[in-house]
Amino acid sequence: MMQLITSPEAWAALLTLTALEIVLGIDNVIFLSVIVSRIPPAQAKRARQIGLLLALVFRIVLLSILVWLIGLTQPVISVRDVELSWRDIILIGGGLFLIAKATHEIHGEVEAREAEADDRPSASAFFWVIVQIIIIDLVFSLDSIITAIGMAQDIEIMIAAVVIACAIMYISSGPVARFVAEHPTTKMLALAFLVLIGVALVADGFKFHIPRGYIYFAIAFSAAVEAFNVMAKRNRRKPAR
Repeated sequence: MMQLITSPEAWAALLTLTALEIVLGIDNVIFLSVIVSRIPPAQAKRARQIGLLLALVFRIVLLSILVWLIGLTQPVISVRDVELSWRDIILIGGGLFLIAKATHEIHGEVEAREAEADDRPSASAFFWVIVQIIIIDLVFSLDSIITAIGMAQDIEIMIAAVVIACAIMYISSGPVARFVAEHPTTKMLALAFLVLIGVALVADGFKFHIPRGYIYFAIAFSAAVEAFNVMAKRNRRKPAR
C-alpha cells in the first residue's frame, strides 16, 4: 500500500481512471435524473441515494470477482459469425431496455399526460423506480469495471477511482435532477440521450464500437445549446426596465 501511495505512476493511473469513471458515470446520472422525475421529491432524493449506493456496491463487488468478470468476455454463442459473450448479451439487453424505457417516456411527454394519470400507488412507483435503477446500474457497472480492468493493474487503485467517481456522481445528481424536472425541454433532450446511449450499448454488444467521444461530444454540444435556450427563456420572462 505504501508503495502505491508513494508511486507517481499509481497517482497518474488513479487520476486517469477516475476521470474515465466520471465520464462513464454521465450515463448513470442522466438515467437517474429522468427516472426519478415522476415520483415525489422526497422519494426522488431517496431513489437517487439508493441508486448511486447500488452503483458503488455493484462496482466494488464486480472488482472483487475479477476472475469471473474476465470470464464474461469469453464467447458463449455465435450469431451470423458474430461471437457473443455474456458481457455482450448483458450490454445488448441493457441497451434495449434503455431504448424501450426512453421511448416510452418520450411517448408520455409527447402525449402530455398529467402526473396524476399514473394510477399506481406511490410505494409501488418507488419500488418500480428502484428496480429499473438496479437493472441499469448493473449494465453500466459492468461496462465501467471491464474498462477499469483494462487500464489499471492494482485493485486498490480501481476501488479508489470508483469511490471518488461515485461521490462526484452523487454530488452532481441532485442539481442535474432538479434542472431536468424544472425544464421539460431538457427532460426530452435527456431522454434522447438515453436512446443514443442505448443504441451505443447494443452496437457494442454486436462488436460494432461507436467511439464514446462522438457520443459525449454530441451530448455536450446539445446540452450547451439547451443551456443557452434556458437562459434565453429566463431573460424573456424578466420585465423590461
